[in-house]
Amino acid sequence: MESANLHIRSNTLVSRVLSFNWLLTGLILVFAGLGFAALYSAAGGNVEPWAKSQLIKFFPGLIIMFVIALITVRFWYFSAYALWWLGLGLLIFVEVSGHIGMGAQRWINLGFMKLQPSEFMKIAVIAALARYYQVLPEKKINTFKGLIIPVLILLVPMGLILKQPDLGTGVMLMAAGLCVIFLAGLSWKIVGAGVAGILAAGPLMWFFYLKDYQKNRVMTFLDPESDPLGTGYHITQSKIAIGSGGMTGKGYLEGSQSRLNFLPEKQTDFIFTLWAEEWGFIGGSFILLLVLATIYVGYHIANQSKHIFGRLLAYGLIINFSLYAFVNIGMVMGLLPVVGAPLPLISFGGSAMLAALVSFGLILSVDTYRGAILPRPQSN
Repeated sequence: MESANLHIRSNTLVSRVLSFNWLLTGLILVFAGLGFAALYSAAGGNVEPWAKSQLIKFFPGLIIMFVIALITVRFWYFSAYALWWLGLGLLIFVEVSGHIGMGAQRWINLGFMKLQPSEFMKIAVIAALARYYQVLPEKKINTFKGLIIPVLILLVPMGLILKQPDLGTGVMLMAAGLCVIFLAGLSWKIVGAGVAGILAAGPLMWFFYLKDYQKNRVMTFLDPESDPLGTGYHITQSKIAIGSGGMTGKGYLEGSQSRLNFLPEKQTDFIFTLWAEEWGFIGGSFILLLVLATIYVGYHIANQSKHIFGRLLAYGLIINFSLYAFVNIGMVMGLLPVVGAPLPLISFGGSAMLAALVSFGLILSVDTYRGAILPRPQSN
């Protein structure tokens, strides 16, 4: 009898693995492969210091992704608030005694890597919002009382992230969180009022919150040629590199802007520029197609979910992925201000890569357990 039960459990595990969305998994592996190739090129044809480090961190992250995907979505539903509180605790720890780098206090030094809690807080915020709306009656979604908790879930961690300071991550968290709230059923009237409020607060943010370097980024975006050797240097060199790639690029390991170190932060924020210089318009378009394919698969998974939690969780996580991808690409092309947004799974960075793999693990869990039975909306 015991062996029979073991056989049933084994078959169940095998069936879950076989039911994985292997298209999404394949897209993730392609992204990672492109990242390793780009980091190898960024170091001038050497695995040190970036490609090897990224590869070493990727495989444990991939295992974590599969483990998360195998765990029932019910577990993630009941753990959502605990994850939010854990993320909040880590942000407070960073504020008190976090590692300082590049003028900001955003990391916890674990020895083998520097953990950036804000990367994981975005996931926790999306999960907490998805859990909240799973049981909230539809008639309460657009009430003042129904909005108090979502606003707190969003604004409390956002305030701590902005204090680090990390405006880019704070804005991304707000954008992804607001998208989840809107997709839960928020009316257009409230959305319009919120947008009007944000626009009205713009001047106050400019004069009383934004630091000089952040203002310079906005002014550089508006007129990068005004100071090509100063604040406009990064974006000017990025546009030169992308333009010099032409249709087919200069060839792998042949990018002159990166080889001669004109291209700044080529392993992180400007890695798409390095890729476009070497592989041209065709190579850049290939990455864009990969991003669009990943978004399509993610939205399909969200639409197939039979429960609100899974649907909003998958929507929120794939929106977060798409925001980072398009903001990064738009930024290096001069279409958006430079905000320090990495290209998911391609840019160098342990925390960003692990957060992306955790996100995809949760999306895969939603897909595997799309028919799971979760608590129903409350009747009052």
